[in-house]
Amino acid sequence: MATDWLHGEVLKAVFPLLDGKDLASCMLVCCRWRDIAKEDYFWKCACAKRWPSICRRPLPALGYYKLFKTFSRPQRPQPLLPPRLSFNDLEFYIDLWSEQKLIFSEAISGSMLRTGIRNPPPGISDILKVHLNGPDYKMVVQAEPRFTITLGSTITVSVLVGRKDTNQIACIIRDSVFDYVDGSAFRALAYAYLNFSPGHPFISGIRAWVSLLFVANGNENAIDVFGIEIDFCDAASKEHEVLWLLDMLDWK
Repeated sequence: MATDWLHGEVLKAVFPLLDGKDLASCMLVCCRWRDIAKEDYFWKCACAKRWPSICRRPLPALGYYKLFKTFSRPQRPQPLLPPRLSFNDLEFYIDLWSEQKLIFSEAISGSMLRTGIRNPPPGISDILKVHLNGPDYKMVVQAEPRFTITLGSTITVSVLVGRKDTNQIACIIRDSVFDYVDGSAFRALAYAYLNFSPGHPFISGIRAWVSLLFVANGNENAIDVFGIEIDFCDAASKEHEVLWLLDMLDWK
């Protein structure tokens, strides 16, 4: 009995010297060590090594053991809740202009954009095939019929989105210029920064990208566009992330 008492006193002298990780390991040795190590004083000592300032205040409501356990371990990303929007609720309005001449104008349902291009036309590059089959979420619609644009001309795009559940409209892109053509990937790109609702004041710097997907037509000065792609690769790479992003737009 005296030996047990002495053993316990030795542990009580050693435990305050340990950091939280070692103290947690001691709790796994046996029931006696666990019961002694759970004493909040030892965890106050561990917290004092990690956050000295908090030990200058009264005991936190959750206690020092729970405090250390909660805030010392790495924070895991919290999964998003299911989005409140559905692609069935959405309709996208896409307009393309070449030197102020309208060259493409369509209202496209969200479900159609979600489906994408099931049968890509022959002649597209292998790089573009890999891109279209990549893991990042993108919305793609086939341009029917194809249209041709002259390289060097100013091509602008506007994209609005409407939601059927509230009958509201938001802007994704307004008069953005396709000022970059990736000839090796057969894509021309334009972007704009999204405008979010005042209810989300700390979200900014997220871009919407629109790509024209094209094939070579034998003319070095022109390209044949067969598809239009919209994505939000800065922030959203999965379908439910895209829907959450759209839900936070400044709907009118």
